[in-house]
Amino acid sequence: MAETLWIPKFLLIALVLIPFRVNSQCEFRFNRRNKVFEFNLASSVKNHPHGALSEDGFYRVEANSTVLWFQLCDMLIFNHDPPRCVGCQDCGGPSHCGTSCSALLSENVRGYDVCTSLGHASSSKVDVIDKEDPGKGIIVKMLAGSSNPNCSLSVSVICQKNKVDGPLTLTKSGTCDYATELRHPSGCAVAISGHGSGWGWFSTLLIIILCLFGAYLLGGSLYRYFSLGIRGIEVIPNSDFWVTVPHRIQSCFGSLFQRFRGSSHGQQASYSRVN
Repeated sequence: MAETLWIPKFLLIALVLIPFRVNSQCEFRFNRRNKVFEFNLASSVKNHPHGALSEDGFYRVEANSTVLWFQLCDMLIFNHDPPRCVGCQDCGGPSHCGTSCSALLSENVRGYDVCTSLGHASSSKVDVIDKEDPGKGIIVKMLAGSSNPNCSLSVSVICQKNKVDGPLTLTKSGTCDYATELRHPSGCAVAISGHGSGWGWFSTLLIIILCLFGAYLLGGSLYRYFSLGIRGIEVIPNSDFWVTVPHRIQSCFGSLFQRFRGSSHGQQASYSRVN
């Protein structure tokens, strides 16, 4: 009995775990004019195994007396040249400045380098730069959150297929909103047709379940054949259960039919009494 009940549990676990696949903040999909544009800044591309993510753990751009460090879709990692500024309480603290956020800014205020957290990976939002021309690239906006609600960083990842440029410029708008840009092959979209050339999530889920089920039957049959010495139809795991499946399906449909028929007769009888 325990062996028979294992199969529904097996399929249930697959159904529960598959939707919780690794969902990167760097993934984005945009529909436009019967086409689907897919971006993944963390996927490997030619000459860039980490995608648009910095292999050093951070990007650095400087303008006037302002220095910006950021990492796309992940936390900053400083294996060398860490930030040296005061005010890192919400981004790793004074001894680990910059290690708990995705973007950190240093400004010289009255002779002191003062830090400001501009964003976290968990609060990043991704969108296309130009909805009329989705292939141009995407923009990643990082929000500082409750600590600095008026601060943010927008990084434009512009499609450039052959090489990487930037970040070179840093602009400021409003009170504490900064922007920079990066030209990178990862900013180029993969465009697929929106009329069924790609697999839908239900089809993918169904194929995965069928593959897992087939692997279970094959593995179980080989084990029972070679290790237990079982031959014939009994070599199939839970063969008694599978033999009863057609009867169970028939009984289920029969029960539904009887209920539907009984409901229809009840409605007819009620209508006759009213007339």
